[in-house]
Amino acid sequence: MIKSRFQVTADEIKRLDLYLKEKIPELSRSRIQAAIKDGQIKVNGLTARPGQKLKAGEVVEVLVEEEAPVGQLQPQPIELKVVYEDEQILVIDKPAGLVVHPGAGLTGGTLVNGLIFYYPEIKKVGSPLRPGIVHRLDKETSGLMVMARTQTAYNSLRQQFEDRTVEKTYLGLARGRFKEKEGIIALPVGRHPSERQKMSVKSNKPRVALTRYEVIQEFQHSTFLALKPLTGRTHQIRVHLAAIGHPLVGDSRYGQPEGNRQKRESRLFLHAFKLSFRHPVSDQQLAFESPLPPALQSRLEREKREK
Repeated sequence: MIKSRFQVTADEIKRLDLYLKEKIPELSRSRIQAAIKDGQIKVNGLTARPGQKLKAGEVVEVLVEEEAPVGQLQPQPIELKVVYEDEQILVIDKPAGLVVHPGAGLTGGTLVNGLIFYYPEIKKVGSPLRPGIVHRLDKETSGLMVMARTQTAYNSLRQQFEDRTVEKTYLGLARGRFKEKEGIIALPVGRHPSERQKMSVKSNKPRVALTRYEVIQEFQHSTFLALKPLTGRTHQIRVHLAAIGHPLVGDSRYGQPEGNRQKRESRLFLHAFKLSFRHPVSDQQLAFESPLPPALQSRLEREKREK
């Protein structure tokens, strides 16, 4: 069962089914349309209409059975680095290379498979295909993630991410040197017009995207940055930095090849360093930090030697 509540922002005005497809990607468009016809979707407390156009400020409520997954989600002993846990939540330090949840063509070996192995109660929390998951990191990105162990925690954390009250800070090494020591990149981001697996600032359907950056240290050919996404678009930091001519080191998807220097990179230099949010039950503000993994620390030291 998927039970969610969303408030439409000014940059999300669109048809209801398209809005829900973005918010709940595990549901197919046909399943969403069927749920609307069956009265399982409400807008401002009223049963939604097929083809309904949303307005800013409207509240969308969803109570719908999720489509049965192809095959069952299998528990697997995936190694997890647990930073914090209590009865409501888990904070995990995800390594680079680990996919967060199963998807098309991938049924195992993900963080979720490990979660339900060590914490089987999570199978009943949130989405059956993505149990306990309230946000994601790219496969190539390492660092901190919070997971929900109960439905109460899931609903609270989802709402905090929706309200943009969760604070996230990333550390990244970008190509080139910045003119300004700090600033905000304000470029809309959406699906790439021709390459559907990529995002772009030249999308036909862009959405507001904001990334704050601050220079920590400059090197001869690169800049070490603290990065705070103020919105939560897919690949936002990577797309923004590439768009202003400073792609992340090791970003084979959005970065520009730079001869042998680019080929030597072992991984994307992007790490979710800090995560802060309210505890879903106690309401206490929690903050966690994760140091740079050894591979990134070594890469940074190499850059310092070449300075």
